[in-house]
Amino acid sequence: MRYKQILRIEIVKIAVVAICVLVNTKVAVAEVFVAPFGGYSFGSSALSAIDENGVEQSSVNFAESNHWGVMAGVTTPDPGSIYLLYSHQPSQLKVTSNLNQDVISSLDVDYLHVGGALYFPKGNFRPYITTSAGLTQMRPGDSFSNETNFSMGIGGGAEYQITPRFSLFADVRGYATFISSSQALFCNSGNCKWFVDADLMWQGQLNAGAKLLF
Repeated sequence: MRYKQILRIEIVKIAVVAICVLVNTKVAVAEVFVAPFGGYSFGSSALSAIDENGVEQSSVNFAESNHWGVMAGVTTPDPGSIYLLYSHQPSQLKVTSNLNQDVISSLDVDYLHVGGALYFPKGNFRPYITTSAGLTQMRPGDSFSNETNFSMGIGGGAEYQITPRFSLFADVRGYATFISSSQALFCNSGNCKWFVDADLMWQGQLNAGAKLLF
């Protein structure tokens, strides 16, 4: 538990630094943007796990589903951008064993990341690559605890400028959430739902949205 507390403190520090950068950059280029988006989350890693009764399960993973989110940030003269991203996915927690797949609980998966993008403009068409880092929070629908872990993201996409202040974009992103090997997940008063044997959990996203510059 102590490493999680340290990790959260470090993420807060990163966020504070990023906010300071955003403010300073805003003064320099005077272009702030808001970009709501929606899409589909897919490809959640199957985590090998043992349940609270010591019974080995084949895998634990998240169901594919729609998600929504928003980015807010500033442009940079690279050309690029620095942003804060929030993504929310209402999903389900599934266990697959002996070719049977059971839904155990509803599950909300949230990403809160600080990131940056680098653009390669070709007229109004602006391909880009992006990276980010922050937190993944998993909130089951029953009485078991929420889980928060450090995560990183990488992706690529393209933006098309309809006007100098309004554009549409689409991208694909991959998120890697760091989970300690043999970590207990979804605990309540010392009773843990599963013990997983994994270091990373991967998940992909397809996104489409609109971007408004101020």
